Amino acid sequence: VQMDNQSSPRKVPSVCSFRYGLSLLLHVCNSIIMSQRMCLSLTMVVMVNSSDPHGVPNASTEDSLDVMKSPVYNWSPKTQGIIFSSIFYGILIIQIPVGYLSEKYSIKKMIGSALFLSSLFSLILPMAAEGGEAWIIACRAAQGVSQGSALIAQHAIWVKWAPPLERGRLTSLSLSGVLLGPFIVLLVTGFICQSLGWPVVFYIFGACGCGVSLLWFLLFYDDPKTHPCISVSEKNYILSSLNQQSSSRTRSLPIKAMIKSLPLWAIVFGSFAFHWTNNIMLFYTPTFVDSNLHVNVKENGLLSALPYLFAWSFGILAGHTADFFLSRNILRLNTIRKLFSTLGLFLPPFFGLCLIHLSFSFSSTIVFLILTGSTGSFCMAGLLINGLDIAPSYYGFLKGVTNVIGMIGGLISSILCGMILNENPESGWFKIFFLTAGVNVTSLLFCLIFGKAEIQDWDKDRPEQTRL
Repeated sequence: VQMDNQSSPRKVPSVCSFRYGLSLLLHVCNSIIMSQRMCLSLTMVVMVNSSDPHGVPNASTEDSLDVMKSPVYNWSPKTQGIIFSSIFYGILIIQIPVGYLSEKYSIKKMIGSALFLSSLFSLILPMAAEGGEAWIIACRAAQGVSQGSALIAQHAIWVKWAPPLERGRLTSLSLSGVLLGPFIVLLVTGFICQSLGWPVVFYIFGACGCGVSLLWFLLFYDDPKTHPCISVSEKNYILSSLNQQSSSRTRSLPIKAMIKSLPLWAIVFGSFAFHWTNNIMLFYTPTFVDSNLHVNVKENGLLSALPYLFAWSFGILAGHTADFFLSRNILRLNTIRKLFSTLGLFLPPFFGLCLIHLSFSFSSTIVFLILTGSTGSFCMAGLLINGLDIAPSYYGFLKGVTNVIGMIGGLISSILCGMILNENPESGWFKIFFLTAGVNVTSLLFCLIFGKAEIQDWDKDRPEQTRL
């Protein structure tokens, strides 16, 4: 590993290092978390196949066995929207406290415990569904508390582990697990539902999560200074690139300055729009495929998975491209953030409207569906990492705040989507994408006008990092 300071930005150490292994481990954790969250999106298609939640009284023995293996319920689209969004109730409650506490307490314990609890709730979700709508909503909300803790706490890791010139690729690699998870679950869920029954989907991903949480406790350490396996050269490289910055654990939060910060509000508006669009595609892609393409559950899973495969690729590509532009001094950091934020916020609603008006064949529908669901991942090299640029001292807390506001957007969009489709399943999609375009373009304009990528004055009483 090359031990250079930041004055030699092109000499970046090899990717065969522990910090990239850590990014890959977070990638797996995020994949599991999103798989557990996404399970319900596709299983819902087979969970509501009957108007009688316990089957037909005069059904054959084979039909009765199928109902026992895969129970079905009488949930309206409106009820399904509430169940889909219930996981965000827990996330909204926990993210700001976890963001603040992640700067003070062990991230290792927070993420490991949160992943284990999320997996436990996944294992008991089929039992909760049998108990009724209230039980499954409560289970998903509790799972949201666990998932929100893991997804927010991890951002504070990069304050100590990510050299500035590698932030794009390290964060995009770890966060892209959020996109790989839905791809995996959509790819296999249809087959599992038809062969083993939908409850097995939750059992499989719950068990995988328990295993990954154990792996996390064994491999991760909060600080490169204390990790027993990291090489001395890599440890010194990380510490020197971060200029041995002082910790913010004993500092109070400059709340008033944060409220007045327009660059922070730019991230807030961008996060709101990103989650608004992402949640619609996350939860309603299988519903769109089912209502417009009329395919079976296996084909639905395969088609719904394709946008996430491309989103996963675009996310990793965006991170590497951003770091390339930065390390070669091709673009300023502020320009890079705005470029990828523009791509991530403008392209999804644009292709969404194309999906409604220009899809004249099966293949054209699939192409526009893929582009609508995948191009939002460009935000991984834009607004989703921008908080680390403007205030690294308070990154965990800021990520919690911006994500809560973003999740409010996701909560609103998923509920509205269910209500719109409940009233008009055929023409409702145009209203959904038109409304999404308005939200995204408005937020994007605010980001372009007020967004910054420099450390703000209210964070400058700590040693400042070198900026390009």
